[in-house]
Amino acid sequence: MPDLRKAGYLGPEGTYSSIAAKKLCPKAELSAYPSFFTLFAALKSGAIDAAVIPIENTLNGAVAQNLDLLQETPDIFARSACAVKITHRLITLEGADLSRIKHIWSHPQALGQCAKFLAHNYPLAQLHETASTAECITKLNGFEDAGIVGEHCGGAGYKLSREIISDEPNNYTQFLLVENGAPDCNQSSDRIFFTLTCRHKVGALVGVLEILRACGINMTEIESRPIKGKTGEFRFFIEVEGDYSLPETRAALKRLEEACKSFKLIGCYMCGLPKNEA
Repeated sequence: MPDLRKAGYLGPEGTYSSIAAKKLCPKAELSAYPSFFTLFAALKSGAIDAAVIPIENTLNGAVAQNLDLLQETPDIFARSACAVKITHRLITLEGADLSRIKHIWSHPQALGQCAKFLAHNYPLAQLHETASTAECITKLNGFEDAGIVGEHCGGAGYKLSREIISDEPNNYTQFLLVENGAPDCNQSSDRIFFTLTCRHKVGALVGVLEILRACGINMTEIESRPIKGKTGEFRFFIEVEGDYSLPETRAALKRLEEACKSFKLIGCYMCGLPKNEA
C-alpha cells in the first residue's frame, strides 16, 4: 500500500467509500468530503495526498461523474484499486410500517442498483437522491421515510431490512486510489486505465483496437463519454490487462498515443475485483 499521510473520500462516515478508504489507506488520516468535486479539489490543493473514488459497479456500470473528473483533472494518477462488496438494505426509523413507505432516499447509484426491488415493492414511492448512501439517514424524519444504506450502517433508533435488496447478489464496486503525480515506470500492474479520442475518419476506433490485438493486449473494459462542448464527439475510457513496468507494454501504449487524436494515461494498478466478477 502507498505510504500516505492524508486521504479523502465521499462522506460522511459509513459510506462505501469510507470502507474502501480504510482498505486502501489503512495508516492514513482520513477525511470525508461532501461531493466528488470537493474531493478532487482537495487533492489538487494539497489538502490531502490521495482521493478514494468509486469508478465502476458490477451492476450499474461506470460512475460517469468520476470518469469525467479523472479526465478533466491534470497531473493525477491512480496507483491502487480495491473492490467493496455492496450489501444494500432498506433503513427506516424503529417502529415504521414498511407497507406505508412513501419516500425513499439514497445515492443515485444505490437507487439504480435496487431498481427492480423498488419497482416491485414500492411502485408509488417517491425516490430522492442524496450525495451518499450514508447521508440518506439524515432524511428519515418520519415513519413514511426510508433509505438505502449498507448493512454496516444503522444504530439506535433505526431498523435495517432483513434481506439485501440489491437486484443481484454479486454486487461489487471498484474503487481507485488517486494521487497527484505521474506513473512510475517500475510500477507493476495487471490493469492499465487510459482515455483516448480517435481521429475523425472511417475505421479510426477499429485501428486503435487493432493495435491492442497486434500487441497481444486484452481489453477488459471500454466506455464512451460525450465530449463537453463538442456535439457528436466521444471520448473512450479503456481498461486493459498489462504490466506497466514492462518496456513492451509501455511501447504498446506509445503506439496507441501516436495513433490517436488525444491520449491520457489514468492509472496502473492491480485489479480490485474478484476474479469471477472482473
